[in-house]
Amino acid sequence: MAALVTLEGIEGCGKSTQAGLLAAHLEDRGLETVLTCEPGGTRVTAEIRRLLADPASELDPRAELLLFLADRAQHVTEVIRPALERGAVVICDRYSDSTIAYQCHGRGHERALVDELNAWAAGQLVPDLTLWIDCEIGIGLERARVHSGGPGDRFEAEPTAFHQRVRDGFAGCCKDDPERVRRIDGNRDQASVTASVLATVDEF
Repeated sequence: MAALVTLEGIEGCGKSTQAGLLAAHLEDRGLETVLTCEPGGTRVTAEIRRLLADPASELDPRAELLLFLADRAQHVTEVIRPALERGAVVICDRYSDSTIAYQCHGRGHERALVDELNAWAAGQLVPDLTLWIDCEIGIGLERARVHSGGPGDRFEAEPTAFHQRVRDGFAGCCKDDPERVRRIDGNRDQASVTASVLATVDEF
C-alpha cells in the first residue's frame, strides 16, 4: 500500500521522534517504509538544510522560501515519488504544510503564491495523511533547547510571536483540510503521543 504520511509541528513538538517510531511500527507490520525529512532529505539538498539552519545565514525571506521549494522539488523527484511508485509507505518529517505555516504565517508571504509554488515544486504530490503534533509554544521551545544543548538553529531562535504565528498556521491547515490533517496532542508524554500516532495511522 503506497502512501505519503507527513508529520508537522512547531520546533520541539516531537515529530521527528514520532516519525522514527512510526516507521519502525510499519516495518514491523511488514510494510516497506521510507523514513525521510525536509529540508535535507537527499545528498544534494543536505547543503540547503545547512544554509537554512545556520544562524549566521542572513537570508532574504524570498531566498528562504525558494530554498525550501528547491529542496522539495529534488526530494520528491529523487526520494518520495520513486518510493511511492514501488509501493512503499513514505514517512516524511515536514512537507508542504510547514511551508504554509512558516512561510505564509511566519514570514508573511502571500498564501496564493505559496500554494502555487508548493504545488509546482512537489509536482502536485499531496500527502495522503498528515499528523500535526500540536503543543504549546513554551513546551516545544524548551524541548528544542534541551535537545540542541544551546541557542538552536535560525528557526528556534525566532521570537515567541513568530512561533505562535506558525502554530496558528498549522491550525489553519487542519481546519482547511480536516480529513487529511489530523491533530495529535503533543503536550503529553512521548508514549501517549506515540499511541495516538499509531492508532491514527492504523485506522487510516
